[in-house]
Amino acid sequence: MILYLQRHAIAEVRTAGGDDGARKLTARGRDRMRNIAGGIRTLGVKFDAILTSPLARATETAEIVAGAYQNIPPPQVLPALATGVSPADAAAALKPFARHGHVMVVGHEPQLSELASLLLTGSTDGLRINLKKGGCIAIDLPNGPGKAGAELRWILTPRQLRRMRK
Repeated sequence: MILYLQRHAIAEVRTAGGDDGARKLTARGRDRMRNIAGGIRTLGVKFDAILTSPLARATETAEIVAGAYQNIPPPQVLPALATGVSPADAAAALKPFARHGHVMVVGHEPQLSELASLLLTGSTDGLRINLKKGGCIAIDLPNGPGKAGAELRWILTPRQLRRMRK
């Protein structure tokens, strides 16, 4: 299984007392994410599943990625990808998808970076990554999530992915 960890694109600013989960992507965030999704597609990546946090900015990001692939496969909400969920719980929630060859997860920081660290080193603080909005990490999990043997395939910034778009 190759797991792609995609951070959501640029979202509306959090307002005092506002609902964090309802924050949507900005127009700039949507435009950039369409270009990022095009860059990912240019890499030749295809997905068997696209899983997303239930928060609006992540679901919107997942829909843009799926749109670059004519919505095949359509995004699925996975509650364990929400903010505040531990990376260990997120990894456990990915186990049913281990039979898939290529799975994209759309979520949030710091969970995604900590999940990458957990999968690659066995510890959430074994590897320090700061995944920028729209950035993506590809991790090969030949034995599935939560098992030894994970290997970093690549990590690309949003700018790198946008520049790859054809």
